[in-house]
Amino acid sequence: MLKEAKKGRRKIFVLDTSVILYDHDAFNNFQEHDVAIPIQVLEELDNMKNGNETRNFEARSFIRLMDDFSKSNLISHWLPLEGENKGHFKVIIDKKIHADAEEIFGNDKMDNRILNSALSLQYDNPDKKVILVSKDICLRLKAKALDLHAEDYETGKIKNLDQLYTGKAIINKVDDKVLTGFTKTGTLPAADIEGELQNNNFYILHGKRKSVPAFYNGQTQQLEEVVEQPVFNISPKNIEQSFAIHALLNPNIKLVSIQGNAGTGKTLLALASALEQRKNFRQIYVTRPIVPLSNKDIGFLPGDVKSKIDPYMAPIWDNLKFIKDQFADDEKMQGKIDELVTNDKIAIAPLAFIRGRTLTKIFFIVDEAQNLTPHEIKTIISRAGEHSKFVFTGDIYQIDTPYLDAESNGLSYLIDKAKSHPLYAHITLQKGERSELANLATELL
Repeated sequence: MLKEAKKGRRKIFVLDTSVILYDHDAFNNFQEHDVAIPIQVLEELDNMKNGNETRNFEARSFIRLMDDFSKSNLISHWLPLEGENKGHFKVIIDKKIHADAEEIFGNDKMDNRILNSALSLQYDNPDKKVILVSKDICLRLKAKALDLHAEDYETGKIKNLDQLYTGKAIINKVDDKVLTGFTKTGTLPAADIEGELQNNNFYILHGKRKSVPAFYNGQTQQLEEVVEQPVFNISPKNIEQSFAIHALLNPNIKLVSIQGNAGTGKTLLALASALEQRKNFRQIYVTRPIVPLSNKDIGFLPGDVKSKIDPYMAPIWDNLKFIKDQFADDEKMQGKIDELVTNDKIAIAPLAFIRGRTLTKIFFIVDEAQNLTPHEIKTIISRAGEHSKFVFTGDIYQIDTPYLDAESNGLSYLIDKAKSHPLYAHITLQKGERSELANLATELL
């Protein structure tokens, strides 16, 4: 829900196109306040309704909602929204008043007509506070320059980002005898550890003389020792990578997210773990959002679909080549990896190709998941069929998609909402392992 409304006069929230494309049901999230949509937004959505990208689906979904809403009503008048203690809704048109956005900023942008719509609404309703809601920072700044209140759409945003779930914690002052017994049996009852343990969370148990990495299984209510193990000739280089591999190989965990800076090994570990378990799945599917998210942009590149998407998928091919290089002395295994690609046992394709599919017995990896919206994350996971495993990797501080940030992207949303679920595990990787030079760029530049 948007920010909690302060007590006092009622408000009118004016939504721009970016908000609708982020959440087509946004107009229902403003409590008792009124919501208005400039008619120019409908025009922009009409231009975006065709296509297979998420924003096209969002546009079509909103248009259908408006069609249902207006079947027996004129939406140019204030109409009550459904639900208890809800406000009203209408479509507004722009008219020029004392502050003309088109005269100030030019008439070559639809945004300026949207500003005029909000300004005219403010002029007609002096008793109410009119607020433009937009994911577009520049549009919000222009609104404020015209003495029009503006703010971001807050639904789906994660507050206190510095406290975002990391998937790991440290427990100090554990008796060394308890740790010795733990390493002998591989399991430890939760009752032997002080404090409350979080389901599917990783821990480092510190004693006076030794430390043991562990995973808490909420179903058995026991800690399980995390043992360093290689996957497909890729060995973990730090304890966090061991945690990631443990989650990726755990058959009871169906949903995994790995967050971390560039070079921490997110995609490599996910791909190697998938190959390690290739016999358990019908297909390994590796994808990433194409930025910019538009098939039109792909179309400018020559060749077939594979040729067009390969530039966007290059990092995935690089990781696959790195794994293949680990078998430099094993021509049979190298040939096997090539055969997996040739026979589509490993499929690398853009996200638009999964629309409408049910992914059964698939190991599904989504790279660069921070460039997805919360709704896109939900849509992808809803494709999961029986015996599938979904893995999302990304860096929430490296976002290339307009209107998303570290607080509002889908990966942050997934990490915050899914934590402690019995089917889900997360780990944040912090130590870069690509090279000393790459670490220098991350730390100093």
